[in-house]
Amino acid sequence: MGEIKLSSEKLRRERKIKKFLYLILLLILFFLAMMYFVVGIVYNNGNFSVTLDKNLYFTKGMLIYDDVNYKVYRSELYAETPQTFDNISRHWLPNNLHEHGGGSHNGDNYLAYTFFIENQGVDVTDYWYEIIIDDVIKNVDEAVRLRIYHDDEETTYAKLSAATGKPEKDTVAFVSDELITREHVTNFKPGDISKFTVVMWVEGSDLECTDNILGGEFKVHLDFKSEFIDEENKERKERD
Repeated sequence: MGEIKLSSEKLRRERKIKKFLYLILLLILFFLAMMYFVVGIVYNNGNFSVTLDKNLYFTKGMLIYDDVNYKVYRSELYAETPQTFDNISRHWLPNNLHEHGGGSHNGDNYLAYTFFIENQGVDVTDYWYEIIIDDVIKNVDEAVRLRIYHDDEETTYAKLSAATGKPEKDTVAFVSDELITREHVTNFKPGDISKFTVVMWVEGSDLECTDNILGGEFKVHLDFKSEFIDEENKERKERD
């Protein structure tokens, strides 16, 4: 009888351990599923988007669009993500990307997106635009290049070289780790239309373009604003 009792207790302990391990496994699977879901949400809208301050529309009559035949109020535009994003050379990019009529026109291993902002109001106005870094994974921003054609005027941005602390060749340095550039457009008259083309790629000639950035992500957006608010100075004044 003693042996039977011991065997029964041993079986109960084994069942409890199995249930505990099964529960742990379920929790791990649930956590992984949630992580997958969150990452899917974060990158579902692609690597680049454009947002419009509602004040620019409601008080100044500004519109953003990527189809000249469909000019309606939208607060956000999305670029399609390239199917592949391996490193390339800037010399491989077509030299007429800014001539596209609008929307996504990605190529092999680069993002290209053309859109417009138009003053449909009655007053001469101005606006700010910022290109903001939303997320970086595995320091891929060290080798990324982002080129802006603003009314055919071309500027290529890159992070300061980690090796030299100076701007990369033929580029303008990012303003900070969170901000690529900030520009002020003035004297934007009724009926004026500005065209933007954004091109983004990973520059293979960059010294930071190594296997360490494989699997990285880089997500940015361009934000049109009715005014510039220096958040850092604003917070400092509020503290004082």
